[in-house]
This record gives sequence, C-alpha cells and structure tokens, in this order.
Amino acid sequence: MKRSFFWLWSSQTLSNMADVLYIVAFITLVLDQTGSIVFATLVPFIRVSSQLISSLLAPLVLAKFPLTTVLSLSQGGQFLLFALLASYVSPWVGGTMPSILYGMILILSFLDGWTTPARNALVPRLVHDQVLLKANGMMATTDQIVQFAGWALSGVVVAKFGSFPVLAAVAGAYGFAMLATTRIMDPTEQVTRSAEAGNGSGELMSTQTTSRWETLKEGWITLWRLPRLQALTWMELTDLLGGAVWSGAFLLVFVRDILHRDESWWGYINAGYFAGAVLGGLLIVVLVNKLERRLFHALWIGTLGYAALTIAFALNTAAILTLVLVLLTGPFAELAGVARQTFTQRGTDPQMLPKVLSARAALQNFLFGISLLLMSFVAEGLGIVYVYLLAGGFSVLSAMIGVRYRRVLNRTTQNGSRWYN
Repeated sequence: MKRSFFWLWSSQTLSNMADVLYIVAFITLVLDQTGSIVFATLVPFIRVSSQLISSLLAPLVLAKFPLTTVLSLSQGGQFLLFALLASYVSPWVGGTMPSILYGMILILSFLDGWTTPARNALVPRLVHDQVLLKANGMMATTDQIVQFAGWALSGVVVAKFGSFPVLAAVAGAYGFAMLATTRIMDPTEQVTRSAEAGNGSGELMSTQTTSRWETLKEGWITLWRLPRLQALTWMELTDLLGGAVWSGAFLLVFVRDILHRDESWWGYINAGYFAGAVLGGLLIVVLVNKLERRLFHALWIGTLGYAALTIAFALNTAAILTLVLVLLTGPFAELAGVARQTFTQRGTDPQMLPKVLSARAALQNFLFGISLLLMSFVAEGLGIVYVYLLAGGFSVLSAMIGVRYRRVLNRTTQNGSRWYN
C-alpha cells in the first residue's frame, strides 16, 4: 500500500468521527432550543435530502477537479462552516434561529455528499490491485469502529461539555482532515498532468467537449450499460429495499412489541450490530488471501447469510438470542458490502469510476428513502415482524440475482488481475 492511502485513511477516519459528533450535538442543540421532536427529526431528513442532491450533482464537480481537490474542498468548506456554526451558538453570541441552523446543515451535508464517491474512487488508485480487497476491508472496519464508538460516546460527550465545545472540536477535526488530504498524491492525476505538459500548449489531447447534462448522465449510463455493474446494481437495488429496517424506529418497535423490553435493549442491539460489523471487517482483512480467490462466493455467502439471519431475527422472541443474531449479522453484511465495493472498483474504468460511484451513492440515498416508506406501510398494515421477514426476502432475491449473473461477475482479464466488462 502506498503512503497516500494511509493519509486518505487518516483523513476519512477524522471526518467520520467528527460527523458522528456533530449529528448528536446538532440534534441536541435543536432539541434544547425548540423542545420539539419534530424539529429534531428534521436534522437527519435535511441531511439525507441534501446528500441526495449533492450525489446527483457530484459528477460535475468530479469532472472539473481532481479527486484530492474535491476532498480538500469538501473538508475545508466544512471546517469553515463548523467554525462559523460554533461561533454562532457560542455563549458570546447565543444564536438560536432555526433557519440559520438548518441552512448550515443543508450546506454541510451538500459538501459531504462529494466525499464518499471521491474517497472510494481514490482507493483503487492508491493501492495495488492485489491488496484492494484488504484496503476496502480496512476502510470498512474503521468506519464501523468510528460508528460504534462514536454513537456510544458522543451522547456522553455532548451531555458533559455541551454543543458549543463539541462543534468547535468538530471544526478542528475537519481542519486536520483537510491537512491530511493535502498529503495524498494521486498517481492518475500526475499522469494526466504529464500528458498535458507533453502536449506542448498545455491543452488536453482530446478536443471533445461534454455538456453538463452528458456529464451527469455518464455515470448512470455506465452503471446500467456494463453487464457486471448492471448485475451489481440489481443486487444492491433489491437488497437495499429492506435496508431501512435497522434504523432506529423499526428496531425500537421490535424491542417493545416483540421482545417486551425497554429502550436500553434498543441500544444493546445497535451496539451488537456495529460490533459484528467491526468483527466482519477484521475477518476480511485477516482472511483476505482466501477471499480474494473466491470473491463471488464471498459476495453470495455474505448476502445469503445476512438474509437468513434477518429472517431468524424476525422469528425470534428471546432478547439474548437477538443480541447473538445481530452480532452474527454484522460480519455477513460487511462481507457482502466490501465484496460488492471491490467488484465495482475493479469493473469500472478509473476515469469513469467517480461518476459511477456518484450515481451509486444517489441511488443508495434514494432507495433508503423508498425503504423507509415501504417498511413503514408494512409495519402499519401487517406488523413489525413482517418488516424483517420482507427485508430478509429481498436479500434472498438479491442472492438469487447474484447466481443468475455469476459468470458475468467472475469474468477476468487475460492476466487474471482486474475485472473489466
């Protein structure tokens, strides 16, 4: 692995830690100022909506600027906005206007929407292909550790220190993340600059121009045109239709109505799922050589195992067994997710990958919203158990789609290293 990968890894870890802290601090701030749960729940709604719009428009930014510059702009902009936000809510100013607070989160989330496609497109550029699966496993493991520790500790930190110090710390974390990003050297960008310099006038060798509309469409067209990406998209689309079942509201209803336990078990189940996801990421890193030779099997087993455990979760009524099931669910979910990510990175031209990942991020955000609505209607009409049964059924269907496209997913180049369509 190249040194630049570790700078990327460090910057994203800092950003993710800050992200968890700021969400809790922001929700607490809004709740304290307004006393309204409705106003507090607007925070995640605005955040997801803004990220969806950002993902749709991201190809324009990614086509214009190098990926490292996009990350620096995103983190630098968030650093400045968090510094302003911390100043606004500080004891010296005491700002409380909801319109300003929501406006801030709208812009912050918009900037953050560029981060995921840029980061995931950089990873295959910064590591050799032989260790790409390991690199994705390391990134996924760190993400889950941050989520696990962040959600467990952020509430305590905000309660002890208050929103202003936490938001100031978040601004500092984004500042350090931006500095780490400036140390990343993208070899693809260096080759492009050399080609431009070799052209004499500094102009690109190609004289073709692409309209903004064409730029926005390219990632979506590639996602559905290339057989391997199409197979992965169908698998992910089907699987994500049940993805919202692990969000707070559904789990809380399950804990109360099926397990007959209080809200503390809601926290235990969340912690168990994240702990399982961390364990899954670590296992991927340890077993990377075996998984590398059987990447399709890893994807299929991960999807089917996740489906089986979700169905078992739905049919179970014992609280202790529920914790065991969610702990086991995490590794299978991570295995499927990391394998799918690696297939996507290897199956896409490096120059097109940022646009493809932007389209994929937009699709994920959209599907999450659809899943929330669909599962809400199912919960209201049939009951919470059927929500998890349906989610497990969607994942079984996703595994079946994987079998249908097995040959396409297993296709390799002549040298056997990278997967292309």
